[in-house]
Amino acid sequence: MEYRDFGRTGMRVSVLGLGCGGFGGVGSAPELFGKGEDRATAFALMNRAVDAGINYFDTADSYGGGESERVIGAWLKERKLRDQLILSTKVFYPIAEGPNDRSLSPRHIMQAIDGSLRRLQTDHVDLYVTMEPDPDTPEQETLTAMNDLVNAGKVRFIGSSNITGAQLRQSLAASDRLGGVRSQSVQNGYNLLDREIEDEILPLASREGLAVTPFSPTSGGLLTGKYQLGQAPPSDSRLALRPQPYQALMNEATFRSLAALRHAAEERGVEMGALALAWVLSHPAVTSALIGPRRLEQFAPWIAAVDIRLSASEREVLVNRMQAAA
Repeated sequence: MEYRDFGRTGMRVSVLGLGCGGFGGVGSAPELFGKGEDRATAFALMNRAVDAGINYFDTADSYGGGESERVIGAWLKERKLRDQLILSTKVFYPIAEGPNDRSLSPRHIMQAIDGSLRRLQTDHVDLYVTMEPDPDTPEQETLTAMNDLVNAGKVRFIGSSNITGAQLRQSLAASDRLGGVRSQSVQNGYNLLDREIEDEILPLASREGLAVTPFSPTSGGLLTGKYQLGQAPPSDSRLALRPQPYQALMNEATFRSLAALRHAAEERGVEMGALALAWVLSHPAVTSALIGPRRLEQFAPWIAAVDIRLSASEREVLVNRMQAAA
């Protein structure tokens, strides 16, 4: 396993992070609570991750309606590995349905962190991430609350997710004016089919010394070659359970691009998913990519990706081949 500096925090994380959004559900979608990995499967996945050298676990209070954090907390209590891990959770989306259960207001943040720490069975998280910006709460109020959590020892560092370049610049500027904590990481989607963060987020992160931890590096499995256009996806797959994020990609142009990726992977003698993940990891601004295996055998191509080194020119050639095929 390879380890990289987590921005300017002094922490070092594995280049693969374990995304725990499938424990007990499929992300934060209430209609899918209970349809994710059960506790035994989640324990096996976390054990395999640690055995592979992965030391960065990412979750959110809303994943599985709190079940993801509860499962991780039970596993941490059993394995007694808390001090060896970089543990990240997120805040914004609701678990309950009350009027104050969704926001980045100080009230919600203070309640949410206590709930997360209780479920995770720990006294602090290494990284506390805002799931997305909150247009209804002034930035200063959110940052002041986060600063209080850091001063209280409940949170070590804070980060941002699902954020635009303009919003991230605004947040960093507000932190500097207040003289308190500032985001040390940014977590957006990034893969060969979604390169939006290359325009602003990645250059900004490089200038500001932020860690970059992309989610969906294989676009929900599309870049692994597991799906076929016109064929129903496996019933337990992300594409079947939560198709909305991928509907715009389900077209002939996308699958022609995937055919080009498959050919490039065959030329290298590697799996499609491994090459797609290696493409993400090879960007110099990327710190750690979040993977979300649902079965133990799915670890193999992700771990293989760590040893695939792509130069800037090789990354560009792969993009050009896929675009030409589309």
